[in-house]
Amino acid sequence: MASGDTTVGSRDYTYPMRQPAATLWYHDHRMDFTGPAVWRGLAGFHLIRDATERGLPDGARDLPLMIADRSFDADGSFRYPSVDPSLRGAPGVTGDHHAGVLGDVLLVNGVPWPVARVPRARHRLRLLNASNARRYRLRLDPPRPLVQIGTDGGLLTAPVEHDAIELAPGQRYDVIVDFAGYREGQRVTLRNDFGSGATDRVMRFDVGATVQDTSRIPDRLAAATTLAGPVAAARSLHFQRGGDSWTVNGRPFDPDVPIASPRLGAVEVWRLTSDFHHPVHVHLGRFEVISRGLGGPGPFDAGPKDTIDLRPAEEVSVRVRFDDHPGRYVLHCHNLEHEDMAMMATIRVTA
Repeated sequence: MASGDTTVGSRDYTYPMRQPAATLWYHDHRMDFTGPAVWRGLAGFHLIRDATERGLPDGARDLPLMIADRSFDADGSFRYPSVDPSLRGAPGVTGDHHAGVLGDVLLVNGVPWPVARVPRARHRLRLLNASNARRYRLRLDPPRPLVQIGTDGGLLTAPVEHDAIELAPGQRYDVIVDFAGYREGQRVTLRNDFGSGATDRVMRFDVGATVQDTSRIPDRLAAATTLAGPVAAARSLHFQRGGDSWTVNGRPFDPDVPIASPRLGAVEVWRLTSDFHHPVHVHLGRFEVISRGLGGPGPFDAGPKDTIDLRPAEEVSVRVRFDDHPGRYVLHCHNLEHEDMAMMATIRVTA
């Protein structure tokens, strides 16, 4: 674009959707400005459905819940500490945002602390952590099981029952809640055990009358698929702070220098380590968790993943494979301030 030229260009993107049913989402990804753009609302659900979901709660009983924390100015506008990353540390811009930006108001689908009126029947809750940096531990009060049926990449092979579920930024969990376990007129709060004050509650469900419920939770959900077979390569990726930026293997983001060049369709094992909480997200690369530390996968690691909650001083091993097409991909920390501070790396998939 020439100096002074205000012409707006355009580009068409085609998504073939060669994947099973899943709770996906999209958001703005402008380099160095992802955090403020998502904070201001450039994000949304992208749901893929197929026949494997038959029998699960649907229609009005399929509730996508986008959970995000935000802060507001007195006039109701969004308050973000800096629009331009270059202003961090400048006069009038207060605070050190290296850890990520947290808000003091919890929104669900853009509404602060909403109330959903639900009949006494099973409901599917599609839980999405769309916060810039906040992690959640969600549970129902009074307690009822959260029966997990899906994760980032789609349905599990079998349901898993939890008392509470932990979500790092970017992660999704599909759960079934049977509100028939509550009495008519009862108020049920979705709590956040990682919060305090106004951030320890997310939303409320007001339980209505009993209705006919033909939904079910099958013993088997998706067909069993694993990334088994020979391992083509093993790689180590370390996520850490480096000066004023966040780095992968000691390097800030460079789109022209790949950190890995896997072959299309080949299985690799990646060993991930960290100095801080980093939700590591891989674009269009399906992976499965092998281990955390000296043990197996954690309680929330089942199923096909695209985002892993990597905790401080922790080692996680995953099997990963790129199946769609050769080309450039990225992985990055889904703490959006870390992403904006260069915690991203290029992956070049070769044919």
